[in-house]
This record gives sequence, structure tokens and C-alpha cells, in this order.
Amino acid sequence: VQLVESGGALVQAGGSLRLSCAASGLTFDDTTLAWFRQAPGKEREGVSAISPGDGRSVYADALKGRVTISNDDAAATVYLQVNNLKPEDTAMYYCAASTTSGFLWRPTLWPRTRMYDYWGQGTQVTVSS
Repeated sequence: VQLVESGGALVQAGGSLRLSCAASGLTFDDTTLAWFRQAPGKEREGVSAISPGDGRSVYADALKGRVTISNDDAAATVYLQVNNLKPEDTAMYYCAASTTSGFLWRPTLWPRTRMYDYWGQGTQVTVSS
């Protein structure tokens, strides 16, 4: 399994980015895919997750309304659209995949890093004020 993120950049506050995660070696219907981020000196935190098998998606409360997660099964890619970027969004953004599905309805589970079996190397997002 390989996850490769792209799309990170240096942007001004108020701008938008679309992050991509190309996955190989996975069957999307049987997985849960997520985006996490980690700022310097902080713990990795869940941003959003999606279950392609049933179309369910969830978002961290702090970013709800500014982010949208989606997947393209044919391209084996999951996306994260982030709008109205703020300096506090500056972080390394990681894609993660779990071979377990059906846990997104539990808000305390999906943001836990231990729920995910595979991780990408990350893509850097830097937001200037």
C-alpha cells in the first residue's frame, strides 16, 4: 500500500487549496480514508475522514464549514479542499488509510491515529498572514 500526498503550498490567508492523496494497493470500498495535520510542536490531529463504501464523511469541529473531503474511485485518489485558509492552518497534512470501515459514526474513534494502518509522507501547507 502506498499513499502519496500532493497539493501543499505557501498561500496567503483567505486562499484555498486542494490536497490530493493518490492511493495504490487499496480497495476503496473496504477502507476508511482520512486527512490529518500536524503543526510544529503539536500532536497530529484529525481533519476529516471518508468511507467510500457508504459515502459517509466526517469533519473536525474546528474546520467544519471550511473543508470538504471527497474521493474519486477511478483515480484511486482522495481529496481535501480547504477554503478560507488561516495562519493556524499551517501544518504538514497527512493522508491515512484504515482497512477497517464502519467506524466514522463514532466521533471519538475516527480522529485517533491508531485507527489507521497506512500513512503518506505528508504535504506542507503554509499560510501567511
